[in-house]
Amino acid sequence: MRNYRQRGMVTVVPFEVCALALLLGTVGPVPAQDGNDAQAPSMAPIAQYRIGSRSEEIALARSAAPASISGEAEVMVLGDRGYETAVKGKNGFVCLVERSWFASFTDPQFWNSRIRGPDCLNPAAVSTVLPANLERTQWVLAGVSKAEMLTRTKSSAAARQAPAPGAMGYMMSKQGHLSDVDGHWHPHLMFFQPHTALSAFGANLPGSPLLGQEGGAGEATVLFVPVSKWSDGTSASMERR
Repeated sequence: MRNYRQRGMVTVVPFEVCALALLLGTVGPVPAQDGNDAQAPSMAPIAQYRIGSRSEEIALARSAAPASISGEAEVMVLGDRGYETAVKGKNGFVCLVERSWFASFTDPQFWNSRIRGPDCLNPAAVSTVLPANLERTQWVLAGVSKAEMLTRTKSSAAARQAPAPGAMGYMMSKQGHLSDVDGHWHPHLMFFQPHTALSAFGANLPGSPLLGQEGGAGEATVLFVPVSKWSDGTSASMERR
């Protein structure tokens, strides 16, 4: 998940596919835990990152995109050793609920157990963006420290792979929790690009509808396009927060 601030606006997007208290159906917000506030200095007990039931996690993952896309997608859920396939797909997309460690290592919400980021990735992103997140999740569940994960990332083939042309993801769920500041923020699309200056896209310029976050050397550039409707078709306010 990535945190992006501009002129008082906060964009939090999971990538490396983010950047979730669980807001699913009638389930209320999860209260803050000791030592796991918005700055989350260390990992919370793994149980706090899990969702109540497998069926709830599947439903939340599918809410990332319109049913015409997510209904035929593979769905992955968080298991004991990493993400595992819960529902086989037919269209090449993969939907899952991202956790806080999908964020940049410098993100203050890296260990925030309240983060839930429903995301549905297209085939190009599944092949080139998702593998690094699945690998990192395996490290987290194996108890690898953040410092060691950073070291491993530098030599990881999955983490160093550039996004394929057309790699993108849907984050249109009104049930996600992308940050403790703005909750689910706006429904939006993400487009992953090999490292490119944001000026090449006109992103973040006054009046531009395109938002973006430029990664460091060797990291991808992510473009965010807010959309006017949630995945269920209901209207979303486009007022910037």
